[in-house]
Amino acid sequence: MSRTVAFIGLGHMGGPMAANLVEAGHRVLGHDLVPAALNAAAGAGVEAEASAASAVAGAEMVVSMLPAGRHVLGLYDDILAAARPGTLFVDCSTIDVADARTAHERAGAAGMRALDAPVSGGVVGAEAATLTFMAGGGEDAFAEARPLLEAMGRKVVHCGGPGAGQAAKICNNMILGVSMIAVSEAFVLGESLGLSHQALYDVASTASGQCWALSVNCPVPGPVPASPANRDYRPGFAASLMAKDLGLAANALREGGVRAELGLRAAELYADYAERVGATEDFSGIVRTIRDQNGEQK
Repeated sequence: MSRTVAFIGLGHMGGPMAANLVEAGHRVLGHDLVPAALNAAAGAGVEAEASAASAVAGAEMVVSMLPAGRHVLGLYDDILAAARPGTLFVDCSTIDVADARTAHERAGAAGMRALDAPVSGGVVGAEAATLTFMAGGGEDAFAEARPLLEAMGRKVVHCGGPGAGQAAKICNNMILGVSMIAVSEAFVLGESLGLSHQALYDVASTASGQCWALSVNCPVPGPVPASPANRDYRPGFAASLMAKDLGLAANALREGGVRAELGLRAAELYADYAERVGATEDFSGIVRTIRDQNGEQK
């Protein structure tokens, strides 16, 4: 069934996601503060709106993809009054669990329904409609949103109540961040022992060391041709985004009183790394920092 959807935030992730909704036959009313992003989305069939409020006013469902929790809460403050009663708000941003729950509360107080539905899969997944969605909210809201999420992704999981999608996202990315550091350290160790990258990859990728950070996003050039390591670490998933996600995980760890030494240390390492390279390098480029710290040469 075709729906009219407002899509707020049409950047590297939101733009292709909105285009996939258009491709699936939905009418998409889009808004972004960056004119180039709005124009690019319009070229893919999104109907450009001058403001977020005007996009929301004519929509049955609102999807947002924004940088941080303060942007999501600010957006909701601006547009909830413009939406039709009962409109479903689906936020696909990666934000703090507490902010996600606040967004649910504000939507509910305004007579709306809400779902937090962050994604995994990066720009490549957004473009190919192969994202994984982790959703938090009521069963009815999830059931209504599911067909649209499936138009933008390959896997859609209802994780629980408000904030559960964000909880799943930060746990998943804590695994990824720690894994990438471990894989990178293993390659640097292998170099010091005279082991070739290909030999280590051929063993670990078919043994107990196998993981996504190795087999898909391998941090050294050669073994996985599609990995950012073969493009001088152009992202991919930028180091700044990994640092952000691990920072959210670290906040949740501290607030929950959970001891997780590797998660907290990974957050520190990626914060330092991202401070130097920002969004210009893929998160797998941390292998070069580890190598440099050990006095190794490329």
